[in-house]
Amino acid sequence: MRIGMMADAYKPKVSGVTSYIELSKRWLEKAGHEVYVFTFGEKDYHDDEANIIRSPGVPLVDTGFYLSLRYSPPARQLLFSMDVLHVHHPFISGSLALTYASPRNIPIVFTNHSRYDLMTNAYLPILPDSFGETAMRAYLPPFCQACDLVIAPSASMRTILQDFGVDVPVEVIPNGVELDPILTCSSQVNRQEFGFSPQDVVLTYVGRLAPEKNLPFLLRAFKGVASAYEDARLLLVGDGPEKDNLQDSVVHMGIANKVHFTGMVPHPEVPCYMTTANAFVISSTSETFGISVVEAMAAGLPVLGIDSPGIRDIIIDGKTGFLSSDDLASFTAKMTRLVSEHKLRRQMGVTAFTASQTYDIRVTTQSIIQQYIKLIEGSRIRKNSLRFRIKRFLDVWR
Repeated sequence: MRIGMMADAYKPKVSGVTSYIELSKRWLEKAGHEVYVFTFGEKDYHDDEANIIRSPGVPLVDTGFYLSLRYSPPARQLLFSMDVLHVHHPFISGSLALTYASPRNIPIVFTNHSRYDLMTNAYLPILPDSFGETAMRAYLPPFCQACDLVIAPSASMRTILQDFGVDVPVEVIPNGVELDPILTCSSQVNRQEFGFSPQDVVLTYVGRLAPEKNLPFLLRAFKGVASAYEDARLLLVGDGPEKDNLQDSVVHMGIANKVHFTGMVPHPEVPCYMTTANAFVISSTSETFGISVVEAMAAGLPVLGIDSPGIRDIIIDGKTGFLSSDDLASFTAKMTRLVSEHKLRRQMGVTAFTASQTYDIRVTTQSIIQQYIKLIEGSRIRKNSLRFRIKRFLDVWR
């Protein structure tokens, strides 16, 4: 198969969507398929992987996103030769998929990776809280109706799409995680590099330090725990626009000696940082699927998260970790249990490791391939029409 991945932004932007596209592309290629990523950006950016097709666009400040209304002519010609297109951002890429693919009977798959309603609230606080939800109710249902397959990475995300008014079938296929590197770290990270001792109980968060991740809430909870338990430590792995603010908060809270910020860490090295910790903590309520949660479980870490879509689908409360309400006292109490109940923490870590195997990238890739095959077989009938043959003839001369 020739598979086109369509994304509004790709490398060098760091995000869960970027990481997923890169990983999915690699495993689809291992299965013998040709995979191209159609995106936007500077032509002179040197990609470290093949078949990244960039079209020019106007950069949106320093977000990593570009604004464009079309692909370059060479990109369009290549896109027309795809057997299936997989859209990972519904706005620019989604609209271009409908423009270019639908008239040519190229099947369109859409995976909803993000809570765009909550991200709007986080990044545009001057707008009413209801704006993001209203916008999604207006945009997503007709867009999903025009796609050939809609995928949600969790059952909770499927429910949210349905609540937005999406009335087409939504297939649940978790975002796959590459588990092997987590079990065989190429290098060891010594927690003493962070000022932590072997006896400390280290909680870790891995991800972007961004507004939608609700990290001030996490720090407030940790302060409560750290005031009661001298051996509690927090390791924040990642970078983002909120890093400076969070570092200032740690100083003002008087817990700077118990919290360490690693800054940006290359994704292949992240598992080695996880293995230095005793448990994983996440306070975001905007996830559609917690890839970092699964990676932590595969590293044998129990997870504390807020009972919200994308998180509740992965964590089994009391078995692989704890689910909490978004109440600070409740979250702090469960974080306290992770720090203080050593035997329970270790038991949950073992159970978490077993549960993580469900999300192996090899399993989820096969699920995606089967969906692609069904769509392509259905499109072959339509491609025998006279209208399609005329369209293909005209494309050659554009």
